[in-house]
Amino acid sequence: MGMTMTQKILAAHASLESVKAGQLIEANLDLVLGNDITSPVAIHEIEKMKVDRVFHKDKIALVMDHFAPNKDIKSAEHCKCVREFACKNDITNYFDVGEMGIEHALLPEKGLVVAGDVVIGADSHTCTYGALGAFSTGVGSTDMAAGMATGKAWFKVPAAIKFNIVGKPGKYISGKDVILHIIGKIGVDGALYQSMEFVGEGLKYLSMDDRFTIANMAIEAGGKNGIFPVDEITEAYLKEHSSRPYTVYEPDEDAEYVQEYTVDLSELRPVVAFPHLPENTKTVDEAEDVKIDQVVIGSCTNGRFSDLKIAADILKGKHVAKSVRVIVIPATQKIYLDAMEAGILKTFIEAGAIVSTPTCGPCLGGYMGVLAQGERCISTTNRNFVGRMGHVESEVYLASPAVAAASAITGKITDPANV
Repeated sequence: MGMTMTQKILAAHASLESVKAGQLIEANLDLVLGNDITSPVAIHEIEKMKVDRVFHKDKIALVMDHFAPNKDIKSAEHCKCVREFACKNDITNYFDVGEMGIEHALLPEKGLVVAGDVVIGADSHTCTYGALGAFSTGVGSTDMAAGMATGKAWFKVPAAIKFNIVGKPGKYISGKDVILHIIGKIGVDGALYQSMEFVGEGLKYLSMDDRFTIANMAIEAGGKNGIFPVDEITEAYLKEHSSRPYTVYEPDEDAEYVQEYTVDLSELRPVVAFPHLPENTKTVDEAEDVKIDQVVIGSCTNGRFSDLKIAADILKGKHVAKSVRVIVIPATQKIYLDAMEAGILKTFIEAGAIVSTPTCGPCLGGYMGVLAQGERCISTTNRNFVGRMGHVESEVYLASPAVAAASAITGKITDPANV
């Protein structure tokens, strides 16, 4: 039996001719990632191992993004711990205030991940890099510690689900609508510990930013990873952002998939995930007239330049509803600068929104947008669990930047075609 893309990458990194679903392997790592929340735990664990140095100072990335700039003493202590560890080990890819960004937008932008890599990160949305044709997945802080010490990790080879993407999307259909539609169809455990592999002629209509969004939320369907084939769009991105050589893996014709789904982009409408699970989806037509108090446009899912641009295009010349707070968070310093030079940040401010430094902040109810009891937020983030953004009796609705921007204008969930 042939192998899937993911299985081929894992076999190569385990120095094996082939692997099959369910097999336990030890694979070499190309990158180990941690942030200001998860890294301190890993650092304390690596100290217990009495390891003198990390396995490779260039193959570890430490990104201060969740509570940075520091929101309180505890977050300051966490960042200090990571900062000192990075200095001690001469970590090349340490990113703090001024050079920071939300980790899953920052690493591809910096060219630290390329096609064919194996990446682990102590953050569940590490699966984002599958958009580049890499195998990437989230792990616990203890596994991160082991990865930093040895450059290796144990994996159970995942089975795979094939998603055949066909058709051409309408004007306001984005990667966020595609993945929310899929999660609504298969459920939050529909791909449990499986590789979500996206193929089909419709991929030519999905930008790299769309693909990052889709791969990012594979974990919200329970997926071990999400992965896209390397095509002209991928290669153009890799050549622009990285000088590292990369390897293209393609699935065998007789690769085994436990399930196959077809998604016709031409049939999709903008999608909104209602509280309190990403699978609780409705089309925007079914969601309209839900009053909101706050809008968040940003995160590792939808804080890239194209996300900000489409939101700004909708908001240009208009003003947010008087009762609504709108928080815009560019995902990296470069995106912030590009948006500023393009006049996008001016558009947001003139429309009555605020623009924050890059941070995960409100996505996990950390800061910069915590919700009070009874408040509702429409957000371009990735999770809407109970209490995710604040009070346990608040509500989070997940949507694309276009829907979020349109809703900001009307004060209720709104189809962007109607503003």
